[in-house]
Amino acid sequence: METVTIKISGMTCGGCVASVKRVVQAVAGVERVDVSLEKGEALVTYDGAATAPAAFRAAIVAAGFDTA
Repeated sequence: METVTIKISGMTCGGCVASVKRVVQAVAGVERVDVSLEKGEALVTYDGAATAPAAFRAAIVAAGFDTA
């Protein structure tokens, strides 16, 4: 398993956190997602053979948020 931290802007509430968590968990190969509103980031644990951070960023952007 691999872990990556993705900076996210545009989250303003717990609903945003839940949305980000939901869309990232839907990516095949994701094991765990922890999203912090205070830090503006998501910590994603995933199977590097099945997916990559670009897929998480694309899902987050498609949900209406920005990634750095």
